[in-house]
Amino acid sequence: MRLFGLLGFPLTHSFSQKYFTEKFSSIGIADAEYQNFSIPDISELHQILKADNGLCGFNITIPYKKQVTQFLDESTDAVQKMGACNCVHIKNGRLIGYNTDIVGFEQSLKPFLKPHHTKALILGTGGAAAAVQYVLRKLNIAYTNVSRNSGDNCIPYALLNQSLMEQHTLIINTTPVGQYPTIETSPAIPYEFITEAHHLFDLIYNPTETLFLQKGSAQGATTQNGYEMLVLQAEESWRIWNQA
Repeated sequence: MRLFGLLGFPLTHSFSQKYFTEKFSSIGIADAEYQNFSIPDISELHQILKADNGLCGFNITIPYKKQVTQFLDESTDAVQKMGACNCVHIKNGRLIGYNTDIVGFEQSLKPFLKPHHTKALILGTGGAAAAVQYVLRKLNIAYTNVSRNSGDNCIPYALLNQSLMEQHTLIINTTPVGQYPTIETSPAIPYEFITEAHHLFDLIYNPTETLFLQKGSAQGATTQNGYEMLVLQAEESWRIWNQA
């Protein structure tokens, strides 16, 4: 039995396990299983890797997309540049790191892009934000990260004003704020300055329309959630795990 899984903490509502379990059932794959590996510390990955469980590959989610890189024997150029990995292929005992968020985010975002979407605000600075940054650089879209604290190319939420909001017509939430079950929360941005020129992308898929997206839509902005991105990155992971 080939084993695949998702590494993260906590994993109370895993898209990946449900998606792959249903995929295996629908296309008649009987020799594969997908499990959740909910571990409170990345060091516990050592025990998972030592177990004789047929593990062939795994995905990584919050909060380990950056921390997992220390376990890799090899990684793609993209992973090395961004310092974040969300997909590992175990081949001949070696851990090879990939980032399939890149594929998922780029392919799902592109249909919504307009010529005026030349500057973006990325809410958050974690592993998912690293993939978003990589794609925006590829698409020649300038970006600024927004977080609770200021830093290199990163400003605090408190500094967001009308001018910045009007300049940055693409806003991407890479944080878990607003995710089920805390659906009554939303990133602390000045929504009153969002216009019809804006596009809001929330990497969250549950709920389908977060409060972040609801507030943007109320101002006339176009919006999308992270479901399609998740499906695309899952399929890219499956392709990687099954390559020679």
